[in-house]
Amino acid sequence: MSATLHIRAATEVDLPAIVALLNDDQFGQARNPLFDAAADQYRDAFRAIAADPNNAIQVAEQNGRIVGCYQLTFIRGLSYTGGIRAQIESVRIASDVRGQGLGHALMEHALGLARLRGCALVQLTTDVRRAQTRRFYERLGFTASHHGMKRFL
Repeated sequence: MSATLHIRAATEVDLPAIVALLNDDQFGQARNPLFDAAADQYRDAFRAIAADPNNAIQVAEQNGRIVGCYQLTFIRGLSYTGGIRAQIESVRIASDVRGQGLGHALMEHALGLARLRGCALVQLTTDVRRAQTRRFYERLGFTASHHGMKRFL
């Protein structure tokens, strides 16, 4: 990494940059309107997430620019003797800085927060069309142990 990466809790001021990261590829563009088109909805969602102690949105900042983000949700279940699992979502690195180790640093940060919370496991999903992303997660030790399914309502 050419410059220090600072990972921190997101603030509402970061929302335009976060939404831009979510839209930084064809898949995100298909499901996320631009920030200005849905600013009130994004703000409402951010405020609800920020108010929930089992949720966190983190951003990665480099040279004063937001270059990455992720959301971490803690889920307590009966499995693993009442263990907590961490769900990682919306992991993004700006397309112009990919391949510099920033994604690895971002994921290590997420794993560190999960360890601090005492999680039994960490889980995530990735779009099946993102073969390179899947290989990235496999290099970090994630395994495709389950088949995920979704149903939109």
